[in-house]
Amino acid sequence: MDDLNALATLLAKPEPSTEAISRSRGRLQDRMRGRARRRNGWLMPALSLAAAAAAAVAVLATGVTAPAGAPASGKEILLMAAASAERTPQGSGTYWHVKRWWPNLGEDMESWTTRDGRRWTTGESDRTPGVVVSDSTSFMLKGAKVDFEDLESLPTDPETLKARIAELQGRDSDMAASEQRGDPTRTLVALISELPAPPEVRSAAFRALAAMPGVESAGAVAGGQELLFPDPDGGPEIKLVVDPETAQVTRTNYLQTNDGGVIWSGRDFISVTADWTDQPPQ
Repeated sequence: MDDLNALATLLAKPEPSTEAISRSRGRLQDRMRGRARRRNGWLMPALSLAAAAAAAVAVLATGVTAPAGAPASGKEILLMAAASAERTPQGSGTYWHVKRWWPNLGEDMESWTTRDGRRWTTGESDRTPGVVVSDSTSFMLKGAKVDFEDLESLPTDPETLKARIAELQGRDSDMAASEQRGDPTRTLVALISELPAPPEVRSAAFRALAAMPGVESAGAVAGGQELLFPDPDGGPEIKLVVDPETAQVTRTNYLQTNDGGVIWSGRDFISVTADWTDQPPQ
């Protein structure tokens, strides 16, 4: 119990400044490069260096000191992504562009959405593969249709965000059983993956996920850090690859579709990019 109280006290401390995080990251990278040169005559592989830097910055972001050489935990990685999201300026562009890529199938799905609700897609209709078509569907959050203003009005405090999610009234047919009983896991994952939520809301979603029980880290992989979440509906584990430096989900085995459905990729990850662009649908 004393350990839990100490941990709670540490996590309640204010986060370090951006400058402090950058200085510590730089010092760690310098040390790691020096050690690699002395021991091996060449630089440590970039993936290992990035993982070590992630662990060090996670200590700064969370206030929790892990044993020497220990990898960052799933909670620490999520909290570091939360800090990065909060520092990221709001993007700009004409279209919110989302691209999903299935490497094992060699197929992709893309969507372009304007702030006034116009939307175009490609790859989401078997009738017009590879052709951009107008699409009347909208963003979905917990089975409810939402627009840019709805997402921008979401709370920026983790607990208040979870409470707002619980209040959302979507159609039962568009919600998983866990969402119907108030579990926020899948909704929070959607907020950090593809939806155009503002930086402060994404930061709150990362923090809320960090507080969920059962989140684990599977270590550094291509694209970031692999995280595992128990599926609240008893299905396969939800796997996300999160780049804690950019607060972006780069790959996943789970996605929610605009019509309220769910896509599971099995063994292979789906690559995801989601950002603002001025490049028109093509």
